[in-house]
Amino acid sequence: MHKKEYQLRPGNPYPSGSRAKTKGVNFSIFSRYATHVELLLFDAADCDEPFQTIALKEDVNRTFFSWHVYVTGLPAGTWYAWRMDGPNHVREAGLHFDKDKQLIDPWVRAVSHKRWSRKAACMPGDNKLTAMRCVVVDDRYDWEGDVPLRIRSERAIVYELHVGGFTRHPSSKVANPGTFAGLIEKIPYLQALGITHVELLPVMAFDEQDVPRHTDDLGLKNYWGYSTHSFFSPHPGYCVTPEQGTHVHEFRDLVKALHQAGMGVIMDVVFNHTAEAGADGPIINFRGIGDDIFYHHDQFDKSILHDYTGCGNTVNANHPLVANFIISCLEYWVREMHVDGFRFDLASALARGEGGEVLQDPPLLWGIELSEQLAKTKLIAEAWDAAGLYQVGSFPGYRWAEWNGRYRDVIRRFVRGDKGLVNELATRLCGSNDLYEHKGRLPINSINFVTCHDGFTLYDLFSYNEKHNYANGEYNQDGCNNNLSFNCGIEGQTEDLSILALRRKQVKNVFAMLLLSHGVPMLLAGDELLNSQHGNNNCYCQDNELSWIDWSMTEQNADMLRFVQLMIALRKRHPSIMRRRFLTGKSVNGRGIAEIQWHGTEINKPLWGDYDAKVLAFTLAGVEDGEPDLHVAMNMSDQYVRIELPVIAGRAWCLALDTSLNSPQDIVLPQDQKPVHEDFYSVNNRAVVVFENGCS
Repeated sequence: MHKKEYQLRPGNPYPSGSRAKTKGVNFSIFSRYATHVELLLFDAADCDEPFQTIALKEDVNRTFFSWHVYVTGLPAGTWYAWRMDGPNHVREAGLHFDKDKQLIDPWVRAVSHKRWSRKAACMPGDNKLTAMRCVVVDDRYDWEGDVPLRIRSERAIVYELHVGGFTRHPSSKVANPGTFAGLIEKIPYLQALGITHVELLPVMAFDEQDVPRHTDDLGLKNYWGYSTHSFFSPHPGYCVTPEQGTHVHEFRDLVKALHQAGMGVIMDVVFNHTAEAGADGPIINFRGIGDDIFYHHDQFDKSILHDYTGCGNTVNANHPLVANFIISCLEYWVREMHVDGFRFDLASALARGEGGEVLQDPPLLWGIELSEQLAKTKLIAEAWDAAGLYQVGSFPGYRWAEWNGRYRDVIRRFVRGDKGLVNELATRLCGSNDLYEHKGRLPINSINFVTCHDGFTLYDLFSYNEKHNYANGEYNQDGCNNNLSFNCGIEGQTEDLSILALRRKQVKNVFAMLLLSHGVPMLLAGDELLNSQHGNNNCYCQDNELSWIDWSMTEQNADMLRFVQLMIALRKRHPSIMRRRFLTGKSVNGRGIAEIQWHGTEINKPLWGDYDAKVLAFTLAGVEDGEPDLHVAMNMSDQYVRIELPVIAGRAWCLALDTSLNSPQDIVLPQDQKPVHEDFYSVNNRAVVVFENGCS
């Protein structure tokens, strides 16, 4: 325990948060209406009492709305918290000051959950035994020359994964399961798979206790992490030694290791709401400092929070101070943590003005797009919110890519055998020009996906017609009801070999379509291993084997893993698929053949007007010297069809892929491909075939 008190200086309002200097630490925090502010210093995250309490003086330690103090000689590694007093006019002004409540710093770089109790934070009064704590971070780090990667978007293949669930299963055999360090050990697997970017589910510090009451009664917790409270801090639950304040160092180790392996890092960020939830939610930071500014309130009764997110509150993102906070946070993760991009959860909530209205030109979104520090950073929007705002194809700005929900739905419906989709399928395969081209945007604005963390896994998509979420404690009322799935004849697990074979084929069909599409493909971690969540399409609270990746499946389903690896390799060797611009139909390379030609079962006779059609074929011309042309046929009918192969002078077609065949015949390396000597090919029911004309 410290015996002396540290000497104080007035300090500076900028930068916000805590910054260790050579001769001490500067602390600064924003609060417009606070009348009394205290800084509490602790020896460790679990100390009951501070070793020094610093009462800031308004005439010395306040500049406009910033409260600040410099603590001379204080070392990095010191833990701290804030206390604030002020008016408590909830209905009139939306203010929740509580002089006894310990608050964490919104700008903190590392935070501890060691003694945290969400229930205690929801009640007024002293929470010293159950509060989170902040730590002053030693920011020194040897990046060894690392910089954010600049992989062009058209060449990106994104892999969405959960840092904890990726290695928590005992079969992962890593030294530190469920951590940033554990993920580092799996980088060789990611390299072998062929992906270019990992998209990490939320890794900013979040409240694992933020779950509904019935779910909490089952001992479950917030697993996905869409409950952020500290936007500058890596999540302590993913660190090996969080009580030593090593969060920043451990996350940087992961980023540096991925970059050294040639892979970028995209963070899933949750700026639409925070862990402080609704009117009866906990006081953690923003609510105790400036609730009136940070959240959307009812115009007449400030005790009512407007909820466009389904999570109890909505961040008032286009308030000048809040917008500055968010942009500064993003710039920090790029500048100081070297991340390569961000995926914004419920991003359309960020397009709402202070009254909840939808803004045509939201200052925050344009500020992000035009930030010089973010100029080469990938920006991905989940272009909808929970209040019905759907902006796929119309999200503000130009650089923003979008999770293309319309792509997802069309692929799901076509693969399960729905009619009337051939025309729209062709549009989605070509980058959704109907959504983006008229606005001057590009195929790379479309993030193509069929599955993600939210919903069925790919194997479950073909194993269940209905969701089975009873384990979540919400009586199967949670999760999406419109899954567009197809159980192939039996709901759930079965030993019927014909159904099992069809399910595997359907999975391969989706991977083939996804990786043959223009735009940016995104894969869900574990789909390549036929990972199942047993019909649960909302595993947000399942930090257990239901959600974890079982690494024994790399052997059990080695054939599927091989298929996906080779399908990614096929995409990478065809620049004609990875285009930055939309197809025009013009001839390429002076060869006299069009960029793309559409067919049905016969050449140049696509079945555009046939509502019952479930067959689509196309020929895609190579765009670089030596690149083979591609001929693709998709048959989602219940009958085999004979398709005509086009004639291209001097080139013979070779079968590269047939999803109806068993491994290793289902996908063949170029050097092992054999010429097809017929003018026709029989495509089996519910199958995708691909030909290349580069074999000899």
